[in-house]
This record gives sequence, structure tokens and C-alpha cells, in this order.
Amino acid sequence: MLASARRRSEGKHDSVYGLEWGDPEEMWSLKLVRDQFILPYVDPDRRALEIGPGGGRWTRYLLGFGEIIVVDRHRELLDELAKNFSQPKIIPVLNNGTDFPGVAANSVDFVFSFGVFVHLDAWIINEYLKALGNVVKNDANIVIQYADFRKKEARRQSGFARNNPERMRKMVDAAGYTVLEENVTALWHSSIMRFRKKRDGEVMY
Repeated sequence: MLASARRRSEGKHDSVYGLEWGDPEEMWSLKLVRDQFILPYVDPDRRALEIGPGGGRWTRYLLGFGEIIVVDRHRELLDELAKNFSQPKIIPVLNNGTDFPGVAANSVDFVFSFGVFVHLDAWIINEYLKALGNVVKNDANIVIQYADFRKKEARRQSGFARNNPERMRKMVDAAGYTVLEENVTALWHSSIMRFRKKRDGEVMY
């Protein structure tokens, strides 16, 4: 499936919805996201959750998980993903924008979202972080890309939220998570971080 997705993406960026914003097979910054923040965590014995899969630009790298829950508030986008990746292991979930209906508590090992949180205001991010706390395991890795308004390209994007690494770290900390890793330089209009639930007695700062 990954090989076929790669073949479809070569020279034809409209074949998978989302590739028009950059192909991780071609752009070094997106390759970094793939190689540093996704591939090390893929495990056939684990369960992944992707928020806002689009047409599968990033979902194709999650196919090595035993199960992938794909969450979106737009049915047409889940349908678009199903056209490109039709597998029993991919479980579509239609949500209301911040929840995970039908996803069992403490059942998710890895969370990924790219291209969604860049558009979300702080209160929506906080709602998502709260909801994630109910469905992820204590040792789950959560990877989120978010808008970085320190960067000129972010300020040029009319739909981008006024976020930055300091604000994002504070939200993550307040929601009960610990930042494990982040990259604030590779992406031209955003930043990305990996975090997990805090352990007993753990302080982020």
C-alpha cells in the first residue's frame, strides 16, 4: 500500500488530497517529520490515532500499526481517505471537532496530527488535549504540529492560529503532559512536538 501511494504521488500531487501542501517523499522538512516523529514509533502490535488524515498524505506512514483510528469532523474527508486506503485496520471516526466517540479509554499508543492544529485557537487545542488524555495510554507518544506565529510564513497564512512554542508548551503542561521532543526550526510556518502523559511527581519545567 505504501509503495502504491508513493507511485501515485510521483509527479501527480492531486492524486492524494494534501500532497499539494508538500510531499514527505520529496521535501526535506517533511521527510524529517516522517523519519523523526513517525517511523520510530510504528509497531504492528500497537494502535495509532490520526487527527485530520485528509487524503492520507501521512496515513500511509502509519500503515505498519496494527490498527489506525482516523478522526475528522468532515465525513467527505474520511470518504476521501477511504478511496486511497481501503483496509480493515483503518477505523474512521466522525467527531464533533474535539472528541473521540467510540474510542476506548487508555487504548491508543500513538497519536499524530499534521495540518489541523495550525488552524485551531487555544481553547479548541485545550479541549483536544483534555479529550486525548482519556483515550491514550500512559506511555503513548503524541505528535502534534501547530502554528508558530514567530515565523513570517505563519503570519502570512490567514487561517493560522496565533500560537507559538511557548504557548503550546504551557497548554501541554497544563493539560497534564510532558514534552519529550520538539523541532521549532525545520518547518517554515509551524513547529512540531512529541509529548506524553506526566508521570507521578514529574514536573515539566
